[in-house]
Amino acid sequence: MNKSQTPSFEDLIRELSTYDLSVGELALALREMVLEEAPASVEKLFRVYALVFWYSLTGRMSDAFVQVVVYPKGVNLMFNRGAELQDPNGVLVGDGKIIRHIKVRRPEDLKNPHLRKFIRAALKHAKSIEKEKKLAGRSTEPAARASAKRRAAK
Repeated sequence: MNKSQTPSFEDLIRELSTYDLSVGELALALREMVLEEAPASVEKLFRVYALVFWYSLTGRMSDAFVQVVVYPKGVNLMFNRGAELQDPNGVLVGDGKIIRHIKVRRPEDLKNPHLRKFIRAALKHAKSIEKEKKLAGRSTEPAARASAKRRAAK
């Protein structure tokens, strides 16, 4: 599975079939939640040590704001810039410089209101980053960058 692939439903089911059914159901439920909260996002799928569904506004992995990461025993809802999100109740897990996540291990965990709250917060944060890039004159569009390079080379 290549990181730039937009998954078909068949791709999703094929990739999830290697996991326990309950884990696959958690992953699909989180995927649906992300798509409901961020319907304009671009979804991509790839496999590394885990199966990862990532979402961005630009289609570039470097701009991903949330990921559904599937492990054999559960799923994490990962926020690529989670350390930059407001988290006064300490809901987000992780102590790295940037990434944070929420663990989802049982169907009951899907009722956690923090899941949608942080998806919306991550989306809002991603939009503000894209806006800042545009204001700074750094286009987020690959074609615009290629065009700018061609003009600079003349």
